[in-house]
Amino acid sequence: MANEEGNSMTTPVGPLGIIAMRGCEEITDKVDKYLCEWRDDADQGTFQIESCCPRFSSGEGKGLIKKSVRGHDIFIICDVFNYGVKYKMYGMEVPMSPDDHFQDLKRIIAAAGGKARRITVIMPMLYEGRQHRRVSRESLDCATALQELAHMGVTNVITFDAHDPRVQNAVPLIGFDSVQPKYQMIKALVNTYPDIKIDREHLTIISPDEGGMSRCIYYSSVLGLDLGMFYKRRDYSKIVGGRNPIISHEYLGGSIEGKDVIIVDDIIASGDSVIDIAEQLKAKKVNRVFIFATFGLFTEGLSRFDEAYKKGLIEKVFTTNLVYRTDELKSKKWYREVDMSKYIAFIINTLNYDRSMSELLDPVKRINKLLGKLKK
Repeated sequence: MANEEGNSMTTPVGPLGIIAMRGCEEITDKVDKYLCEWRDDADQGTFQIESCCPRFSSGEGKGLIKKSVRGHDIFIICDVFNYGVKYKMYGMEVPMSPDDHFQDLKRIIAAAGGKARRITVIMPMLYEGRQHRRVSRESLDCATALQELAHMGVTNVITFDAHDPRVQNAVPLIGFDSVQPKYQMIKALVNTYPDIKIDREHLTIISPDEGGMSRCIYYSSVLGLDLGMFYKRRDYSKIVGGRNPIISHEYLGGSIEGKDVIIVDDIIASGDSVIDIAEQLKAKKVNRVFIFATFGLFTEGLSRFDEAYKKGLIEKVFTTNLVYRTDELKSKKWYREVDMSKYIAFIINTLNYDRSMSELLDPVKRINKLLGKLKK
């Protein structure tokens, strides 16, 4: 197996098994294809283990694994934000909520019956990840969910761009990794725009708020770019949709006139904030506005992004294929999908052979190699 990470083979922890929860079939098929190309120990040409979570007409469900997993090193891929998956309850077709997906995940873990040698959950966008801290009398849903998984025997949790990685403090005795898709984002930008000039005179990184500064500092330091930030002024006297509404965004940083800018964030929900920031950047006479967001939820639809694109506020939105994307979104001129399936395959292969993930988690070498090719 030719592995670009340069690791030699060792003995695997156990026979590899991959379980795709509902809605994750597409990306799991791609991951499985890579692993089958690299390895020769696939059972009948696949590492996937068939499972299902059938529902009764009342909405109750159960988990079923259709093959023995005794002694296996199991990886369960779960997208808890896939609202495109539906089930019938009392004759009605109901889209699955994050709660429904998480419950099905626990059903599959329970169906394994403790027979697997090890269970790793790959949950790209962490369940209840934005409910990670307590500011009043409220629940700590993310911490509770992680503790449930640990109690059920999960050994590792792999997530991407966690809203606050410190939530792992809730489960200090199991593995927890928050993987960043920085290399893949930069590679997608370079492939889409070969004319892009990555230097201080032509490109600037923008953080949409103070909470995303650490994410943006990495980009600016590795790429050698200046960094700007927007400060969110909120109305703390009101709560709208569970949050204090944003009054305005205030820019903090140097001159960006005539430059391309990259707004880097973890999530696009409604998109109001990022479009407002793009509008303010255009008022400061920037050139092109690119948006990097690990997860594109687009909870309020795509029309406001269509309008922003027509006005010239945004050039391209890059999001990963780690969560559900509609066919309509994929067809948009302003959208570019960043495929993470090969990266997930590397993670699974590395963990199955019980090797260090340090090089996978720190992509500086790959980014520098990519920049070297771009300069040539």
